[in-house]
Amino acid sequence: MAITRIGNPAIADQRGVNFRNIIINGDMSIAQRSTSASSITATSYNTIDRMKTNLSGLGTWTQSQSTDVPTAQGFSKSLKMDCTTADASPSAGDVLAIKHIIEGQNLQYLKKGTSSAESLTCSFWVKSNKTGTYICELQDTDNSRTISKSYTISSADTWEKKTITFAGDTTGTLNNDNDGSLELNFWLGAGTNFTSGTLQTSWGATTTANRAVGQVNLADSTSNEWYITGVQLEAGQVASDFEFLPFDVNYKRCQRYYQRIQASTSDEVAIGMGYSDTTSGIRYYHTLSTTMRGIPSASENGLRTLGRATLQETVDINAVFDVASENPEVVGLDLAASSGTPFTQFDAQMIRLDDLDNAYLEFNAEL
Repeated sequence: MAITRIGNPAIADQRGVNFRNIIINGDMSIAQRSTSASSITATSYNTIDRMKTNLSGLGTWTQSQSTDVPTAQGFSKSLKMDCTTADASPSAGDVLAIKHIIEGQNLQYLKKGTSSAESLTCSFWVKSNKTGTYICELQDTDNSRTISKSYTISSADTWEKKTITFAGDTTGTLNNDNDGSLELNFWLGAGTNFTSGTLQTSWGATTTANRAVGQVNLADSTSNEWYITGVQLEAGQVASDFEFLPFDVNYKRCQRYYQRIQASTSDEVAIGMGYSDTTSGIRYYHTLSTTMRGIPSASENGLRTLGRATLQETVDINAVFDVASENPEVVGLDLAASSGTPFTQFDAQMIRLDDLDNAYLEFNAEL
């Protein structure tokens, strides 16, 4: 039985087994943090994995993982932006966009900054009640270079497929590391700082005024909403069919950047075993679901410990530390009692999440 590689045969020899789509979670199927987030007024990751809201001063938003999708295209989820507080008169520096940030080491085959630089084609399905001109932008953050192309939502409340090709950039090599090098930005609104020039439709040094010229203001009414799914960015000048990956493969790719363990009001969750290295602190070693992009930060709500001498004690995360470079799937947590010195030194301690509606332990290595 023949084994078929995942990816574009045109670049397979350069990359080995590969994914054709540069975008992770372009079908919007993974939402580890939440399926809905409201009162969004600042830049953050909110719902759909790998899709970051870039927002400054342009309304208030609810973002959700929606089941409204284009008919018979194989998609089950989309990202929805819903305006809940309007801003019809943006200030000059206001920004609203959805962005996807890509590691430089995943982009070396594009040969950016050489005479053989690959073109990139972006395809996606989009829907909004607000018709008009929207801007899709590639931003090279290593070299401060951008290119923007417009697309038009022609029919209100109708799923439309868009395809945009960006020429290869012969200037500016991308860093070969695990930091963000290239951003795909879907603009939804912008102030005059970003719209007062001439749209930069070919690669060049970033000129702020040229980045989102012509962009409609999705924030001008609380009736406005915008949906997107099927985002694909690939080498070449042709948009191929969307590359659907198995759920487990897509999930693991998202977990490189973010991992979350969630409890509920009906279920507490045992996390693992640690030990009390002092009478007020616990050292705990956590095995990650997959190797993350770098040493993650960690945060929690409802983290508890059970030990021989302490039936239950609330603990907080003091620090995250690297255990060993040869074991990158393990991170250490220094946990501290919320008050006092309740532990017996060197006792074993079970770490758990309480049965609370919003009890969680999360690890974040996002770009």
